[in-house]
Amino acid sequence: MYPNWILQRAYLTPTRAALTFGNNSWTFDQIKEISLNRAEQLAALGIQHKQRIALLGPSQPRLIFMMYGCMHLQCEMVMLNRKLSKAELEYQIQDAEVEVVLVDETDVDILPANIQKLTFSTIEESKGVKVDIAHDWPVDQTITIMYTSGTTGFPKGVRQTVGNHQSSALSSVLNIGLTEEDVWLCALPLFHISGFSILVRSLLYGNEVKLYEKFDKECAVQDIAEGRVTHMSVVAVILERILHGLEEKQLKASPKFKVMLPGGGPVPKKYLERAHQLGIAVCQTYGMTETSSQTATLSNKDALRKLGSVGKPLFFNQIKIDANEQGREGEILIRGPHVTPGYIGRFAEKSPTIDGWLHTGDIGYLDEEGYLYVVDRRSDLIISGGENIYPAEVENVLMGHDAIREAGVCGIEDEVWGQVPIAFIVLKSDISEEELQKYCLEKLAKYKIPKQFYVVQELPRNGSNKLMRRKLKDLL
Repeated sequence: MYPNWILQRAYLTPTRAALTFGNNSWTFDQIKEISLNRAEQLAALGIQHKQRIALLGPSQPRLIFMMYGCMHLQCEMVMLNRKLSKAELEYQIQDAEVEVVLVDETDVDILPANIQKLTFSTIEESKGVKVDIAHDWPVDQTITIMYTSGTTGFPKGVRQTVGNHQSSALSSVLNIGLTEEDVWLCALPLFHISGFSILVRSLLYGNEVKLYEKFDKECAVQDIAEGRVTHMSVVAVILERILHGLEEKQLKASPKFKVMLPGGGPVPKKYLERAHQLGIAVCQTYGMTETSSQTATLSNKDALRKLGSVGKPLFFNQIKIDANEQGREGEILIRGPHVTPGYIGRFAEKSPTIDGWLHTGDIGYLDEEGYLYVVDRRSDLIISGGENIYPAEVENVLMGHDAIREAGVCGIEDEVWGQVPIAFIVLKSDISEEELQKYCLEKLAKYKIPKQFYVVQELPRNGSNKLMRRKLKDLL
């Protein structure tokens, strides 16, 4: 059993700043009182202890208060992605066998019409009833359920328990350290594991969260340059926008800013070098929904020495490469207390592990010092004339060019080679295809060079800004 995180944190540091949003802020004690009130209001409206419910809403404080109210009731929270279509949401709600969706009024129209729902305003305006609040939570209690992005077939509903979240948070703090002055900038959606894990860390560490409803480049640049935040979790495309914003304004990161933690895919080496010049320590991370956020993180001191690596596994975690693969590259396998105990719905009978190891579907290798390098998703692999082409490698090369802001690479069928790579690019400035071909020839084997370059306004991304390569062909 572990203490109720919300009650324990408010008991330990009641007056410490917990959350900032715009010009408003709340202490841990204030958050406790609001969330206890939400629990009583939810109970009055028929939400029961340990019931499975779903949540849908923008990343605002009221969503956090609603989540914490549900946590007091020990509900299993299915975190719905606001960017999904009605059909996709309906699949998840039905698969999870959710009886009711708690939804912000602004998102009611996103939901399918036949779904039972309670709006946040209805809950906030209701009169609560007294309810027993558990002061202790079992380690195997499911707190959140998040659906995978569905890159390989139907999305899977992944359980994340008290033990999973705690292990992830504790492993992280053992790696990056902690002070009372730490402020984590959260510009990632709270329905995603990267966003929710920032809240978990806040409750366990007692640090403040500065919340954005969505990423704002200008605000992020100012907060980092003026030392109002110390940590930030990002994906590569967000990191580049921050770097560009600092460069535009000829600013550097404040000495108070400690570390940028990018996940969701590799960061181009050029971004890391630019970050270093701007005073930003970048520690690449590797994790997934099934591992409650981080599994491996590159330490500060190794950031430049091991460019391209995501580091070593965090303290409680283990990583190995599937020995059945030929050569040094193979499927990444993970073991540890942060790994999900299982799925729900149509995948409830599927074990997430084989002999205790989670098979990630990612391709990578360990170097001679045991540092992990993630090459790509197995499902995104392009096989051209018997040669393996990893889209991430080609994307990294393309994003190293000054004219290219973003790049996405996928394979298309080819009568001669089986598959060939093509690239979709978002430009910063004009460049001809001939120039791109010449640039790629200097950096890549000829068979890896995209056969076609398509200039687009934006690339398809999911709610956490991760590139969805499977949807690139739709742009054709």
